Amino acid sequence: MNKLHKRRLYFIGVFTLGLSLTAGLILYSLRQNINVFMTPSQLISAQISSDYYVRLGGMVKPGSLKHDPNNLNVNFIVTDLKKDIPVHYTGVLPDLFREGKGVVAEGRLNSQGQFNAAIILAKHDENYMPKNVYKAMREGNG
Repeated sequence: MNKLHKRRLYFIGVFTLGLSLTAGLILYSLRQNINVFMTPSQLISAQISSDYYVRLGGMVKPGSLKHDPNNLNVNFIVTDLKKDIPVHYTGVLPDLFREGKGVVAEGRLNSQGQFNAAIILAKHDENYMPKNVYKAMREGNG
C-alpha cells in the first residue's frame, strides 16, 4: 500500500467515525423529545412511580365530566374501553375537549390511582371538512 492509499483510508475512517458520532448524537437528542402516550391499560400495568411524568391518552368517558362551580377544578375519566383512570385537572379546558372524544393528558399518577394532569390536549378528528361543507351537513343539506 502506498502513501496515497493510506491517506484515503485514513480520511474514510475519520469520515465514517464522524458520521457515526453525528448520527448517534442526533438519535440521542430525538429520544428525549419523542412524545408518545400510554393508554390506561398500559399505565396501570406499568406500575410506574408517582414522580414519573407521563402522557395518558384515551377517550373521555361519557357522563364522567364534573366541573367544580367554585373554581377551575375538573374531574373526568379517561378510558381505552378496557380500563379507566380518573383524572384531576385545574385550569381551562381546550375548546375541542368533549365527552366521548380523544384526549391526551400530561401529568403524574398518584398512589391512589388518580392521574393529576398538568396539561390537557384535546385530540380532533383527522377528517377535515371546510366550514361550508360541515355547516351543510349539520343542516341536513349535504
